[in-house]
Amino acid sequence: MADPAWSLPLRIRWDEELLLVTGDGALPGCPVPAPGMPLCEALGVDAATASALDARGRRGGGVEFVRTSTGPTGVPRWLRVGVAPAGAAVEARVHDLGPLLEGAPPLQISRLSSSLSHELRNPLSSVKMAVQTLSRNEGLSPRDQRRLTIALREIRTLERMLWMLSEYGREGPLALDTWALPDLIQDSVALIEQDLAERNVRLELAADEGLPRVRSDGVRLRPVLAQLLLNVASSLQEGQPLLVSLRRSERGAGVELLDEHAALGPGDEERVFEPFGSRLARGAGLSLAALRRVLQQQGGDVVAATAVPPARGVLFSLDFARAS
Repeated sequence: MADPAWSLPLRIRWDEELLLVTGDGALPGCPVPAPGMPLCEALGVDAATASALDARGRRGGGVEFVRTSTGPTGVPRWLRVGVAPAGAAVEARVHDLGPLLEGAPPLQISRLSSSLSHELRNPLSSVKMAVQTLSRNEGLSPRDQRRLTIALREIRTLERMLWMLSEYGREGPLALDTWALPDLIQDSVALIEQDLAERNVRLELAADEGLPRVRSDGVRLRPVLAQLLLNVASSLQEGQPLLVSLRRSERGAGVELLDEHAALGPGDEERVFEPFGSRLARGAGLSLAALRRVLQQQGGDVVAATAVPPARGVLFSLDFARAS
């Protein structure tokens, strides 16, 4: 099937020095690829992103969503990059997602997200069952067990991404209930417990006394909140606690979560909550958009701001409406 006009791909191959060997096509605003051109220049990304794509390709390949340093109008864009090993080289097929998403109404993006989630969930479930069956084989070597553990971890990552796609495309009403905020946080952490255990990261709650109960649809909120918690935990050192502060707020009660290894650029305070627009996202960039959407639907909100010195990083503040 021919590629849609919005996604005419760039096909490139590069060597161990991250220099192009071959190239076919070009991205808007980027030079036509030529042998010897640095990979970062061909894609319009920084050197660290180029190195990460190379490493992913040499580990067996996969799909990554990366953000360019600039676009044809000076605005960064999102690229879908499928990488695969090719002998001593790595090859990639690159699609510019900008023409698809720019100007698309929220409803169109929601339907696209819902459709993608539905189409991918069944095959992923089959892969998960096969890997789980293999992992129960007692005759496996420690090395193979480790490989299966990594495979299951990546499957969980894909499952969470599909949930974000599904959540952003969901249009039904919320089923609001009354929650104690610490319980809501604990239940959210339970969804990523295995991932935290593998990183030796534990939750540490600091809560004001006498917090009011809040209203929330726990089924829809917990997965998107869990993804934010996991994003922050992923940047922590092994054994470092995941600190979550619970405070009173004008609406009722709030959650504060500091990501010390993130940074906001000019105008990013709102851009990070746009679908596929977050430079902070680990993945496709839907988790923060889905989190804000769910919170706003239940009378709350979430904002991001640069931390006040001497703290550093990005402070996420989630606000929950008081239960009536």
